[in-house]
Amino acid sequence: MESGEGAGGPGGPDGPEGPGSRFGCASFNQDSTSLAVGTKTGYKLFSLTMVEKLDCINESAETPDVYIVERLFSSSLVVVVSTTMPQRMNIYHFKKGTEICNYSYPNNILAVKLNRQRLVVCLEESVYIHNIKDMKLLKTLLNTPSNPSGLCALSINHSNSYLAYPGSATIGEIIVYDANNLNTVTMIPAHDSPLAALTFNASATKLASASERGTVIRVFSVPEGLRLFEFRRGMKRYVNISSLSFSPDGQFLCASSNTETVHIFKLEQLGPSGGDEASTWTAYVGKVFSAASSYLPAQVSGMMRQDRAFATVHLVTSGQMNVCTLATIQKLPRLLVATADGQLFIYNVDPLDGGECMLAHKHRLFGIVDDQGEGTESEVTGPAQACPSYAATAALPASGPVTATLTGYSEDGGAKKGEVIPEHEFAAGPVCLDDENEFPPINWCRDGTGGDQARRS
Repeated sequence: MESGEGAGGPGGPDGPEGPGSRFGCASFNQDSTSLAVGTKTGYKLFSLTMVEKLDCINESAETPDVYIVERLFSSSLVVVVSTTMPQRMNIYHFKKGTEICNYSYPNNILAVKLNRQRLVVCLEESVYIHNIKDMKLLKTLLNTPSNPSGLCALSINHSNSYLAYPGSATIGEIIVYDANNLNTVTMIPAHDSPLAALTFNASATKLASASERGTVIRVFSVPEGLRLFEFRRGMKRYVNISSLSFSPDGQFLCASSNTETVHIFKLEQLGPSGGDEASTWTAYVGKVFSAASSYLPAQVSGMMRQDRAFATVHLVTSGQMNVCTLATIQKLPRLLVATADGQLFIYNVDPLDGGECMLAHKHRLFGIVDDQGEGTESEVTGPAQACPSYAATAALPASGPVTATLTGYSEDGGAKKGEVIPEHEFAAGPVCLDDENEFPPINWCRDGTGGDQARRS
């Protein structure tokens, strides 16, 4: 899920994780204000504006076996793909209960990414880029390197709609493509082994990646492709990193895998500059490692420059896929993890001291009694205010990086009434996300030509 970019979800075209599971996929929307869950019976959308309460804002049973479901910010536009028709993408206006359009492709759809400007469909060996205003097919990238997991990332910042996808099936090359101007920006030699996860930060100035080995996470500048940070997830074992996500302010990066640990890294430069930081043990060790790297072998010095996790979460179980995101809920930073067994965990994150994150609430996303209220749906493991270190967090001055907002959106992620997203180059007009009188971003209705267009390309 995007964060983001959310990274994909626990499911896929071949079915969800585990036999008999009702869970097909999970994705957070672009600003992590809602969670979309695909199941064997359809899909659900949940609002993420509160910690203790998880509101189901929409539930659809029209399409079974959903393995892709993506919502466009806080609008009513939802993209759905089902294993019953894995080559067809359906786009719905869920508040009106109507289908806006559908599109068919030559092979199975592996991923769909969208922002206010573009909608990207990823197949195993091709990528389709559509204008989200009218679903016009703008570009087809054919014969891309084999990408069986459909790995790709689209920046949520529509003013520079960068798309990232694997540039090789054997090593970790990243192609960064400008989906607005329809040209390749750069190729980043990120890892020695094939890519496993990609995500942009909210402003599309940074791109994080992990390889199939899962031991090192790297962050690059966009569009230059310069390596900025390296974070070592672990050295003892290779893991499958399933999800990467930046915090709204871009200062933190979370990573989840098939292990029981979720890591949160802090993007900060340890330099020789003065101030309190220079006198800390971390800064001192950083200086020693930096000096030592000038005469140590490259492999050793590279390892010594890695930063360890700023904060961690230990899940109850391991071995199952999940998707994670960092969000600001009720004015405090939270880590959210949706797991393949149909649960959502919300953790408090201390942005000052890090450490082990405290579980604030656990929600069941579905169950036998999932329509009988929150009492049967969720388990309280401790209110958010129970964490004493959060007194300091809540008292931070307004200038502190405790929240980040996107143009046209209020702090809670809902669209401001009447607020208009500025016009951009390829749109016929501004995209208004006023849910009272919503103008769907896609105003092209299905007339039977959509599937032919995709196939002809």
